[in-house]
Amino acid sequence: MKKVLLWFFGILAALCIAIACIWGGEIASIGSVESVGGNEYLYQMTYKAGYDLDDLVSKDIASNADLLDYVIGRIGKGIPIKMKSAQVADENGELETFNCTSFQAAKADGSGYWYGRNYDYYKNPTMVTISRPRKGYASIGVSDMSHFGYSLDKLPTSFVSKLSCLAAVYAPVDGINEKGLCTSIMALPKQAAAQESGKHKVGTTIIMRLWLDRCATVQEALDLAASLDIHHDATVGSGYHYMIADANGDCAVLEFDKEDGWKSMIVRKPQGENSMLVTNHLLSPKYYTTEPNQAVGNMHSKSWWRYETAGAYLAEHDGVLTFEQAQECLALVHWKDLVWENGTVEDTQYSNVYDQQKITLDLRNWNDYGTTCHFAL
Repeated sequence: MKKVLLWFFGILAALCIAIACIWGGEIASIGSVESVGGNEYLYQMTYKAGYDLDDLVSKDIASNADLLDYVIGRIGKGIPIKMKSAQVADENGELETFNCTSFQAAKADGSGYWYGRNYDYYKNPTMVTISRPRKGYASIGVSDMSHFGYSLDKLPTSFVSKLSCLAAVYAPVDGINEKGLCTSIMALPKQAAAQESGKHKVGTTIIMRLWLDRCATVQEALDLAASLDIHHDATVGSGYHYMIADANGDCAVLEFDKEDGWKSMIVRKPQGENSMLVTNHLLSPKYYTTEPNQAVGNMHSKSWWRYETAGAYLAEHDGVLTFEQAQECLALVHWKDLVWENGTVEDTQYSNVYDQQKITLDLRNWNDYGTTCHFAL
């Protein structure tokens, strides 16, 4: 009997060691998932598992579904795991309530720059992921958890239900890295870019993960983007443009020319300006208009009103803001229980102010402007 017990515990110990060797990083990451300040719709995770961006890029993954399949393969290591995105188009073939505002502004104390960001969408939980890859820069990334299957009715409250949180590292919608580079994404309806120059393809959020991991400056980020073909998932029904800003004050918006093979169009912050702003319409001179036009932007989201309102606030302060003013600028253009004709309800899911010198994030979730959650690397 003693030999049997020794054999049993020996096998059990070997099994535990094997699991730790294979899934140690994933288990540690899942164990770090917790709600922030008791908010059941705001979570944080320290990502401790490995990931290989070179391998991901080599796979030419351009759609959300293929990305989730890849993530499942990495996480499961042969064991099937169910995961799906809630990001799908409506009956008109678009997500007409996906809207955002982003800006860079100089800090009033002269110590650098703020990066402000509103993420407006359906009511979904939010994930803040801290990543410290072995090859690459550490970063703070923020994700809409509906991208990997969560909702108000499906939350990561148990070990098993937290498995899908591991996909967050591949799906930032904004973030900052240790060099102070910030980036965020803004939707453009029915403008899903599909570059086809023969380079490796990357999807909507993977380009952002690459920027956070590998780039310290705006120019490095633009050069990296030029080395790849960027694809937006057509099944979502929306395209995007990106704002990128670095700690030196350089800032640019990367857009795509729908009339010329989705070639990249770059709008830079004018020299000598303290701030730059973007919402949900094209800024490139070929398409820019001061009047709402559904051909170049999201009219449902009052993109032009938000651009004018936040722009006027920035101009009033000459693009130089205190922390409280950066928060106020975002508050001026937030949504609160906005009900669309199809019955869906939109909120500003979160308002973020990044400090590009201190490398911090201050987040206000779901228009709770009395509560600021602070994150640092």
